[in-house]
Amino acid sequence: QVQLVESGGGLVQPGGSLGLSCAASGSIFSINAMGWYRQAPGKQRELVAAITSAGITSAGNITYADSVKGRFTISRDNAKNTLYLHLSSLQPEDTAVYYCTARRWFPHKVYDYWGQGTQVTVSS
Repeated sequence: QVQLVESGGGLVQPGGSLGLSCAASGSIFSINAMGWYRQAPGKQRELVAAITSAGITSAGNITYADSVKGRFTISRDNAKNTLYLHLSSLQPEDTAVYYCTARRWFPHKVYDYWGQGTQVTVSS
């Protein structure tokens, strides 16, 4: 299995920036995709950004929610087994618990993993 631990959350002012990290451990050698979700108070959990690895049948791909395009950047350091999310131009609406997720898929099964979440609060 895969264990995911997020870090880097905190309190920032509107317009500020923040960097989140997600350290992966365990069966990390065949993770096909990783991403970030967030859940704001009273709201449904939503996909923020995701990154997939290039493979024999597809190229690597990055996707963002429309609400964060141009402001957030997702990246992955394979050598460090770490996923990152850089958040900039933050607004109060970005306040949420941010969750790291990873996916491993095989011909017969797909495995999804979740971190415990890290709180991001944007407030003046």
